[in-house]
Amino acid sequence: MSEGVVSVEIRGLRYPIRSSLDAQYVTELASFVDEKMRSASETTPSSDLLRLAVLAALNIADELFRCQEAQQERRGALAERTKLLERLVDAALAS
Repeated sequence: MSEGVVSVEIRGLRYPIRSSLDAQYVTELASFVDEKMRSASETTPSSDLLRLAVLAALNIADELFRCQEAQQERRGALAERTKLLERLVDAALAS
């Protein structure tokens, strides 16, 4: 995929983003970041964009970590079910 420039807006500022990703996807990412920054500004009113960006990044990192933890828990549960099924099949075949 060729690299292009997508212009996005976050907190009222335009940013040219050079990326090989789909332009619509980059726009969606920017919209997500903008929403996280807006949420951060509602809980911690500040006109300091850097402070808002750090708070938004921490919130996004928290979401990522929670998703990764949930995924690991699901994998663990799936592994346990797989082992149980293997034991059941082995028992059925041994009968």
